[in-house]
Amino acid sequence: MGLVQAVVGAVGGVLGDQWKDFYTVPAGLPSTAALFAAVPQGTNAGRGSNTSGSTNIITNGSKIVVPEGYGLLLMQDGAITAFVAEPGGYEWRSDDINSKSIFAGDGIVSTFITQSWERFKFGGQPGSQQAAFFVSLKELPDNRFGTQSEIYWDDGFLNTQVGAVTRGSYTLKIVDPILFVKNFVPAAYLQPGKVFDFTDMDNAAATQLFNEVVGSLAPAFSLYTNDPSKGNRITKLQQDSLGFAQSLSAAVEQGYQWSSDRGLAIVKTAIVSIEYDANTRELLKTVQRADALSGARGNSNLQASVAQGIQSAGENGGAAGLMGVGMATGMMGVGNLQQPAAPAAPAAEDPVAKLKKAKEMLDLGLITQSDYDALKAKALGL
Repeated sequence: MGLVQAVVGAVGGVLGDQWKDFYTVPAGLPSTAALFAAVPQGTNAGRGSNTSGSTNIITNGSKIVVPEGYGLLLMQDGAITAFVAEPGGYEWRSDDINSKSIFAGDGIVSTFITQSWERFKFGGQPGSQQAAFFVSLKELPDNRFGTQSEIYWDDGFLNTQVGAVTRGSYTLKIVDPILFVKNFVPAAYLQPGKVFDFTDMDNAAATQLFNEVVGSLAPAFSLYTNDPSKGNRITKLQQDSLGFAQSLSAAVEQGYQWSSDRGLAIVKTAIVSIEYDANTRELLKTVQRADALSGARGNSNLQASVAQGIQSAGENGGAAGLMGVGMATGMMGVGNLQQPAAPAAPAAEDPVAKLKKAKEMLDLGLITQSDYDALKAKALGL
């Protein structure tokens, strides 16, 4: 009975695989799908009757349409045989005996008999596996990251260690599809009907990427804020999606070799929130004050502050308070504020010169002798 079934299965499979198929992208894919098998169209508007073809054989002459933004990866018996990165329509051709078809001009008698015999030896199944996979070449969105507690890094601008809790998302791109499939995609996803999605939390490979990104956040923040050519501050992170993406991609590459080993790269980032720890918040306040007190505007602010202090000191401490403020402003030497100089004490008048002037006035008749005698007594202290 098994022999009869094997013969029937072998002949039926060969007949079914004589038909050409039309392969395309499966319907209902999520926008984050990275890798999936091409599927035969089957029927169209009720037309099409090939329902007995093998799922792992592509018949010669079959058409495969590659849409914009996707690459086509061909595999046979587990090995990658070809890759196409340009959109358009392509025709499948293979020297494998299972792909030969009378409709593709491969003959009928020798092809049919040889295929039937080979399949009979495998219990009616084709002794080969052929598959076509689409690989997304687009930016794949909605890859999220987040930290449950503070991460810390050395900040070059603040010149100290800072910490924060952060969350956000990034776009991912497959920059080398062959490397991606060979080195990273699990074999379970290289099957018809399977979809490799980076956002699928049941995908262990995608979860590994999430953990590696979280582990790279602190080095990425450090790279971003310690680049002397950019002068970046941590407060600029949420405004610079491309700049921080480059730092994050560099940190991931340095730690986990995404590009060189897996053919993956981070393209853009969006930091949804970043909450600094208490010490970092206090440092940022100090930096803000320093920024406000720099330049001409800062000088005006400082002068206004000192003036307010002088007024308060005068109201509360009288002359002593004013003296204290004056001493403080003199020692600070900031804001071009200078304490008004005290008027110089008048110099003591020379008594000889005073008597000489009085004698000249007496000789001219401007004063009397008694006036002169009085002035003389006063000058001499008599």
